[in-house]
Amino acid sequence: MREGTHVVISRRRQPRTTAERFRHPARVVAAGFGSAIGIGTVLLLLPVATESGQGAGLVDAVFTATSAVCVTGLITVDTGGHWSTFGEVVILALIQTGGLGLMTLAALFTVLVARRLGLRRRLLAQAETKAQGLSGMGRVVRNIVLFSLASEAVVAVVLTVRFATGYARPPDEALYHGVFHAISAFNNAGFSLNSDSLIGYATDPWVSLTVAVAVIVGGLGFPVVFELARRWRKPSTWSVLTRLTVWLTAALLLVGMVVTVAVERSNPDTLAPLSGPGKLLAGFFHSAMARTAGFNSVDTSAMRPESLFATDLLMFIGGGSAGTAGGIKVTTFGLLAFVIWSEMRGETQVSVGRRRVPEANQRQALAVALLGIGAVAISVFTLLALTQHTLDRVLFEAISAFGTVGLSAGITPDLPAAAKILLIMLMFVGRVGPLTLASALALRQRTRRFEYPEERTIVG
Repeated sequence: MREGTHVVISRRRQPRTTAERFRHPARVVAAGFGSAIGIGTVLLLLPVATESGQGAGLVDAVFTATSAVCVTGLITVDTGGHWSTFGEVVILALIQTGGLGLMTLAALFTVLVARRLGLRRRLLAQAETKAQGLSGMGRVVRNIVLFSLASEAVVAVVLTVRFATGYARPPDEALYHGVFHAISAFNNAGFSLNSDSLIGYATDPWVSLTVAVAVIVGGLGFPVVFELARRWRKPSTWSVLTRLTVWLTAALLLVGMVVTVAVERSNPDTLAPLSGPGKLLAGFFHSAMARTAGFNSVDTSAMRPESLFATDLLMFIGGGSAGTAGGIKVTTFGLLAFVIWSEMRGETQVSVGRRRVPEANQRQALAVALLGIGAVAISVFTLLALTQHTLDRVLFEAISAFGTVGLSAGITPDLPAAAKILLIMLMFVGRVGPLTLASALALRQRTRRFEYPEERTIVG
């Protein structure tokens, strides 16, 4: 061997196993949702997908496919007027795929995270999901699918009967509208075949309450729903997840209804024309939709700035974890509230219902909330630069996209292409971001073999 010659021994990298690939949740979720959006875009670009038979524009097709898969509900064209029956069925299939896919992935990541925890926490996590490692995922997924389909069927029956008997729709049309709105409601999508969403049913409790209940149940998350089915009579035995989700959901629904009715009761363009009970029903419906679904029974674009801001807060918080809801999730918001409360009381540990919350969970909640605020802030700044709309309207639209809510201040259809593309990206990040971020943070936990010297800094 000559002097100065270096011998390089190359090692062929072994192919990654399935388990190793699943340790990167962002790749799995992004690839799955991206593929569904791509397929949906291609189908919506077909001439048969539109009423005119001329095919949709690329931006409108991508926007609609993303909104459907991410179960958001924001639209750039009228769903019932622009898309043909084929296009509407494609949108419905994308909604179902996005909703079931999200809950299934959430179940998978719950088990994967449990496998990386200590023995005690692993047993607790597996008890909540009823899954014994990956081998029990089949049962979990089956229960999710059966529960989703059964819930959608019940809602579809109620809506179909109401549309047929209360509004004299032909049986086939009533069935089609009932099924479409049932799937859209349970999956928190907010797509409607009516040009005015559900404004025509603002005072109809059969339609409004049925849709609202479907949205709330779908937004609770499968772990909470399954635990409530087993322990609904024993609140003292509920897990921290169920406690935070149920009580905060009830509180936010009540607060949202009270604020909406109080602010909008004299607004002639929203609640003023309705009777007293009608105002309460419409206020409750808006509060439920503001959490994660894009249906509206009053003209959202005509609401007062106070109502829009209150709705912004509800949309950003969102619904339950591991469900079809969006936002940073009520568990994140609730956990941060308990962190603040414990800090104000001078306690060194955070406890919820006689359960101590690990510091890792607190850091994860803080990371999800701050990154969500950052995503919305950057998007609002960019939208203000791209459009001439006011801050309150742009903020509303950006939070609605990030929270995958779908309520609109009426500016989305008129946005320039660049702004629509930004909302597409925001919907995608808002849907896959919180799940992948929380899972990735949990899966990347590691023990440091050394510690740096401690030094306190000034806060505040």
